[in-house]
Amino acid sequence: MFTFMDYIQNAFYSASHWNRDNSYSTLTATAQALLDFQTPRGLHLHISSLPTPNLATSYSLNNVGLVDGSFSYLYSSLPLLVPSKSSKLDLHSVVRGYRQILPLRAPDPPWWRETWHRGKRVDTRDTLLYGRLFLPQNALEVLYMKRLTPTRLLKVSAVSDAALPNGGTILALFQNDYGKYSTEYLYSSDSALLGVRGLYNFGPDPRDAAAASQPPLPAIFSAGAEAYYGVLNKSGGISTGIRFTTLPSHASFPYTMTLTLNPLMGNLSSTYAVKAGGNLALCSRFDFNFYSYESGVLVGCELWRLRRNREIKSEEWAKKMIREGWETVDRAVSAAGLDTVSGAKASTNDDDVTGVLKVRVNQDWKIGLLWEGRFKDLLFSVGTSLDLKRREQIFRGLGLEVQYSS
Repeated sequence: MFTFMDYIQNAFYSASHWNRDNSYSTLTATAQALLDFQTPRGLHLHISSLPTPNLATSYSLNNVGLVDGSFSYLYSSLPLLVPSKSSKLDLHSVVRGYRQILPLRAPDPPWWRETWHRGKRVDTRDTLLYGRLFLPQNALEVLYMKRLTPTRLLKVSAVSDAALPNGGTILALFQNDYGKYSTEYLYSSDSALLGVRGLYNFGPDPRDAAAASQPPLPAIFSAGAEAYYGVLNKSGGISTGIRFTTLPSHASFPYTMTLTLNPLMGNLSSTYAVKAGGNLALCSRFDFNFYSYESGVLVGCELWRLRRNREIKSEEWAKKMIREGWETVDRAVSAAGLDTVSGAKASTNDDDVTGVLKVRVNQDWKIGLLWEGRFKDLLFSVGTSLDLKRREQIFRGLGLEVQYSS
């Protein structure tokens, strides 16, 4: 589950019209959300608030061996008019689940955010500042994000910790998103790492006016690559990947397929995720190393629990989607107050779902279980890890995370 500060940062992306999915770094985000979820260990408490649309605060307390905690503050020059009370948050906006990719859109025109007063421009670029102090370690984490232009984003993050080499590290990321393609350039003070990423989307260019008059595409195919090199340790790496995913106009089940390759390490990974119904998603991943011939399989699912008076059987949902098409289903589901399969939020009322169950298992029978939901005014995540091959100690960990925001 996203923390409150993650939720606010995602709101900043949305309010500033930045597409996080049009990036090579999020190529496998759907599979990661379904398979690589973290199960909490120990007890975690979070108390947060959004007193103004521009300022957010959060305090946390952890009990994992030792008692520690943190407090954080966030400032956004762009007002974030989003629900902040944990009792009013839409669970789909705070739970990492199946991610439906939306159609490509052209960048906003340069004059879109211009503000003039008495013949002078008085607008400022959207900026986000975030800081978090960990106690008693006295470690500091900061983030600076700025929308330079409608197509550019600068993101600088830093960590100050005596336990790290040189006392900390800095990571700078410069992103360009032109709709049709995107590029990223990064620098890390750790080993003086330099990197570049790129993603290209096949099909019509959303910046072309003629593309707007064409029927919506049912799917999109993307390809990308990255390369990085450490100046100090004189080592580098490359990777490449492709993604095929359906769009909301697709007439059947949404699904996403990815294939990534790291030729230097010999790692090949393929994933397949499908939204099998309004409240069920399945995913599998196959990893293979063609140097050592080692392989691994990981499968998982997420099952949303709907309230009894709003439950829809998966079989009926599938037949209705195929028979009537996406637009009819979206209208019907929106009228019922449910979240559509396309990922569009139909309602922020907490009457739609009560929680989501996530399960994953690999070829070694290591199982992860996670239940995320809402109880009264609290958001919670409870999970455990199991190792069925170790009969003397099957349970590997158990944890509970509770969040309250106002």
